Amino acid sequence: MSDKDVTEVVLADAAGIARAAKILESGGLVAVPTETVYGLAARADSPDAVARIYAAKGRPDFNPLIVHIRDEDQARRYAVWDTSAEAAVMIHWPGPLTVVVPALPDAALAKAVTAGLDTVALRCPAHPVMRALLEQVDFPLAAPSANRSGFISPTTAQHVLETLDGKVDLVLDGGPAAQGVESTILAIRDGGVWEELRPGPVDLDALHRHYFETGLPQKIHSDPADDRVEAPGQLASHYAPGKPVRLDVQKVAPDEFSIGFGRWAGDCTLSSAGMLEEAAANLYECLHLAAASDKPRIAVAPVPDTGIGRAINDRLRRAAAPAD
Repeated sequence: MSDKDVTEVVLADAAGIARAAKILESGGLVAVPTETVYGLAARADSPDAVARIYAAKGRPDFNPLIVHIRDEDQARRYAVWDTSAEAAVMIHWPGPLTVVVPALPDAALAKAVTAGLDTVALRCPAHPVMRALLEQVDFPLAAPSANRSGFISPTTAQHVLETLDGKVDLVLDGGPAAQGVESTILAIRDGGVWEELRPGPVDLDALHRHYFETGLPQKIHSDPADDRVEAPGQLASHYAPGKPVRLDVQKVAPDEFSIGFGRWAGDCTLSSAGMLEEAAANLYECLHLAAASDKPRIAVAPVPDTGIGRAINDRLRRAAAPAD
């Protein structure tokens, strides 16, 4: 596809999914709904197809991709899969949990998927459209968010077109994404140690407490000062609306588009009821509206930093960070 073409959007019904599978088999790009955000899918075993993802997104080549698979059996084809990995996904697969585990030396994946690392990021998605697509193909799907790199993530088919129209072959329209922020990413280290690389819908503290009495995992830890990029969403500046963003705002200036939470309504409200799950689902829609507004700046109300609020605040901090 050339940049002069227009991307076609089709309903994510049986016919649309079958068409998407054929495009993927031939090495094409398809934007697909997941329970988190829309993903830009290509076959993960094809160097040419994976290269098209990086080109379409303008993604830096040191930033690895998440590989979407059907189940644990398929995971074992590509990764060292021990008891710690099994425990991590037992509750949250299918679902919004990505695990970073050692890649098998002979894994049939394009090298660019792992960005030269000896680990691979794997996710078994829960969305029925993505699951139906994975059932129709005999290869895994590399699928980062379906937007230009660094920009606001897409939670609708229209959001995909805002930055990728003409750069991908097809968009499967499955309606708005339900959870609205990208998956939690958990790295499984030597000895069963767990490290959170990106907060998301899965509460790893709660998962740790669930397994604590078994002695597995040893601990969950993270180091905010560590600037290694082992998984998507770790760049300091990301999810950017293209305007200055102020966080934890108590008073809005006249030239600011306000994103509210709870009692503060704002120009767009994450959740008038103060519900964090609803706020997560609405986060990127509000950022898209703010970016399209004629107001030159954005102000965001305080959001509690608990539960999925940690993921919301993580995305907001990266949206507010100055680009390099």
